[in-house]
Amino acid sequence: MKDSNDNTLLTVRKLFTDYLQSRNLRKTPERYAILKEIYSIKGHFGIEQLYNKMKESKYRVSRATLYNTIELLLDCGLVIKHQFGRNCSQYEKSYKFRQHDHFIDVETETVLEFCDPRLLEIQKSIEEQLGVEITHHSLIFYGRKKKE
Repeated sequence: MKDSNDNTLLTVRKLFTDYLQSRNLRKTPERYAILKEIYSIKGHFGIEQLYNKMKESKYRVSRATLYNTIELLLDCGLVIKHQFGRNCSQYEKSYKFRQHDHFIDVETETVLEFCDPRLLEIQKSIEEQLGVEITHHSLIFYGRKKKE
């Protein structure tokens, strides 16, 4: 019997395949290996971290292939990109991933995730007020740990 991770991987692979087919793009083994690697990562990752993880897995892909595939995965909604105040972008998987927001410690650059259900109520209120449908959002708090 397959576990939840296997089912998620099968689903995202199908979504990615449909996306590639609809745009007449090639369905390469490298693209699927990158997708699989991303969906094995817990939390945020950078391109360099992903590149090193792929090398450790004995799967060699170029950085150009990584960047190009990430752009495709962003476009089809399977990955989300964050810019946490540094010049380096961070990514995370987005399929069946609970909505959450971020706190960044400005001294250590540590990224903490949190979920507050009140934000969903705010989102619903904004949708009603503006007559829109919000597809996603990003909220980042910056600060530092309190000194005791």
